[in-house]
Amino acid sequence: MQTFSLCMIVKNEEKNLERCLSSVGDLMDEMIIVDTGSTDRTKEIAHQYTDRVFDFEWIDDFAAARNFSFAKATMDYIIWLDGDDVLLPKDREGFKKLKETLDPSVDAVMMKYNVGFDQDHNVTFSFYRERLVKRECHFQWQEPVHEYLRVSGNVILSEVAVTHSKEPDHTGNSSKRNLSIYEKIRAAGTPLSPRGMYYYARELKDNGKYEAAAEAFLDFLDQGKGWQEDNIYACIELAVCYEQLQLAKEQHLALLRSFLYDTPRAEACCALGYFYKKQNDFARAIFWFKLATTLSKPKANVGFIREDCWGFIPFLELSVCYDRMGHSALAENCNELAAKWKPDDPSVAFNRQYFKSLKNK
Repeated sequence: MQTFSLCMIVKNEEKNLERCLSSVGDLMDEMIIVDTGSTDRTKEIAHQYTDRVFDFEWIDDFAAARNFSFAKATMDYIIWLDGDDVLLPKDREGFKKLKETLDPSVDAVMMKYNVGFDQDHNVTFSFYRERLVKRECHFQWQEPVHEYLRVSGNVILSEVAVTHSKEPDHTGNSSKRNLSIYEKIRAAGTPLSPRGMYYYARELKDNGKYEAAAEAFLDFLDQGKGWQEDNIYACIELAVCYEQLQLAKEQHLALLRSFLYDTPRAEACCALGYFYKKQNDFARAIFWFKLATTLSKPKANVGFIREDCWGFIPFLELSVCYDRMGHSALAENCNELAAKWKPDDPSVAFNRQYFKSLKNK
């Protein structure tokens, strides 16, 4: 059986770190915690689980900090987590099996990262990350912000998921920090990589700088060097910027542009459905929502996935649109199809009462 090193970089994670380490501690052969400047009890908590706790002077470079942590590993494979990540019980079992059966010829394992959830804790947003790597391959982290591991060789996918469990940060501090790092890089005259351009545009959007974000997304797309999945989501995010700027034509064209890079994605189709629904053009809204229900997720897709767009949302919105057009039977049927995805959703229950009241009338 292969041995695993857990490598983490942390800062001020006293509210999350114990939960993280207790969920994975017995699965690891070694734990390495690199602190980047905590002012709370983070290091104290880390020492309760391992004596391999190190300091790293923060230099506005996440990749540098992660490479420092990886350099301390001594086991066969390295897995990384953030302080606000956990393995849920079902994924702990899956991870145990993965560890017991992992073929030493595997160089890297892509694992699901579940980061968005509804009120019933169903996953609404997920993507794959390069999560587990063979130490002797010496893979290096790239990019100072929104860093990633550049992996190659025998790379496999695993359905074992890491769950992001941190409470939402409504202060925007994280987004402001990331944008500040990008701005420092640009001010120094250092060009951003295609990936850096994409994430810089996203940080601008998340900070409400929609005009600058739109320009940055267009620069990224027009450069023509981005990863397919980033291209698709850049179009969808660009449409969000145009909506905020009240540029309807540009919003529409941005969503259609996403089809240049691959078969239509349900996320873009739902966005087009909402575009027409907002205009009370329910016939065309129905077209796009209905199309979303016919699509299949790309096989082995490692891009962003908004789960609700691939079933629940389009059926629920079809119910609304058909009702607005006076097709009550179709509307009720679509609501029941939405219920197959989320039977206890409040919107489904509300619609059922609504359709019941129509029949009583």
